[in-house]
Amino acid sequence: MDRRSVLKILVSGIVIPVVPLKIAYAAQKSGRRLVLIELSGANDGLNTVIPLNDHRYRELRPNIGLDKSETITLSKDFGLHDAMKSVGKLWEAGEMAIIHGLGYPGANRSHFKSIALWETGGDGSGSGRNGWLTEDIESLSGHDQLEAHGISLDGGMGIFSSPSGIWLSMTSAQQFMELTSDEVPAVDTKNEALRMLLDRAHTLNSSMESISRKLKKSYIRDFQIEGGDLGAQFTRAILLINAGISSPILKVKIGGFDTHEGQPWRHRNRLRSLGRATADFAKALKKIGQWENTLIMTYSEFGRRAAENYTDGTDHGTAAPHFVVGGSVNGGFWGVHPDLGKLEDGDMRFTMDYRAVYERILADWFGIYDNRFLKYKNNDLDGIFKA
Repeated sequence: MDRRSVLKILVSGIVIPVVPLKIAYAAQKSGRRLVLIELSGANDGLNTVIPLNDHRYRELRPNIGLDKSETITLSKDFGLHDAMKSVGKLWEAGEMAIIHGLGYPGANRSHFKSIALWETGGDGSGSGRNGWLTEDIESLSGHDQLEAHGISLDGGMGIFSSPSGIWLSMTSAQQFMELTSDEVPAVDTKNEALRMLLDRAHTLNSSMESISRKLKKSYIRDFQIEGGDLGAQFTRAILLINAGISSPILKVKIGGFDTHEGQPWRHRNRLRSLGRATADFAKALKKIGQWENTLIMTYSEFGRRAAENYTDGTDHGTAAPHFVVGGSVNGGFWGVHPDLGKLEDGDMRFTMDYRAVYERILADWFGIYDNRFLKYKNNDLDGIFKA
């Protein structure tokens, strides 16, 4: 693939601009990065983090509920689906946090609408206009130390929606490696929209060249990351990190969590891939000395209904737990698990607004204390990151 082909793709829309100035500066200063894992389809949190001693769990899920023998004991009250045993060492090392009961008011059960809410920091009353990381954008001046403000390894860019910035969506690091020195053709056009796109392509050209040079010069290590397509995305991510590509945000995705039927085996396969890929990615980060300054966080459009359905599955629900993993994380349980005896229309009530997690990441991870989610600050998350 030559540069002309790459630019054609860029102009076609897989590069979407964005980055908050403050995040860029914070990332440059601290070297910290955030890796987002989208669990597409809506992960069933109740069969991921299992309330071992709650009799109501078995009553709600007589057929698909997990026995203790199918879980990894995390505490006297909770177990983890044993398909995720690969991350057991991260839990034991205190490098994996589980945040209970994340959700938002006025839950929407549409995949499309709810993921848009999560990615823009909205709730049932409406979504934001920009991605939740992009609200503080002002200008792009002074960002010459970053090759890209963020890179999506799965092609999805909704979470980065904003009018300006340098965010790249690349499905293969090899595309960077194969860039040539071909000149970008000049186009004489009176079409202002097209001219803006071409100007954008020219602006991105220098970033692509810098990334290409670093990738070609970097020592290629043999990173063994399992976990199917998610593992492949993590492999591309570690190649970029190992090459010294400056980008504060990386995004990956694993699909298949919409388990309306046949959930036991479908869910097990998805969680196995998630666990293996995350554990191997952590090992690779440790190998290249990037574990302490990397934060990994999962998110999904919603959870599943508390009760199983008639096809050995679960339908769209509300609250669910999520994982925060990294060398600077104080592991363990955070927040309060939803009360299975106080369901609302068959759904678990969320016990923490998911935007409280966003606030803590912006404030305590990137040092942006005056951020758009300040009103959602939750003291239950005090100390989730090491000083």
